[in-house]
Amino acid sequence: MDKLTIMNEINEVLDTYCEGCFVKRQQAKDIGKTGAHNFCIRICTIGEQLQFLGNEMNKLTK
Repeated sequence: MDKLTIMNEINEVLDTYCEGCFVKRQQAKDIGKTGAHNFCIRICTIGEQLQFLGNEMNKLTK
């Protein structure tokens, strides 16, 4: 994969799943923005996919 492809995939995932996410919005109300962010990074399967894509991007820049 090249950087442009990875960036396009990241944008597609964010637009499709993260924009207006009810779970993130509810987590932000219940435990705050930091807690919601941690939820997205550590628990959400979409967050795992974004981390994978980010790691792929990092491999290309090294």
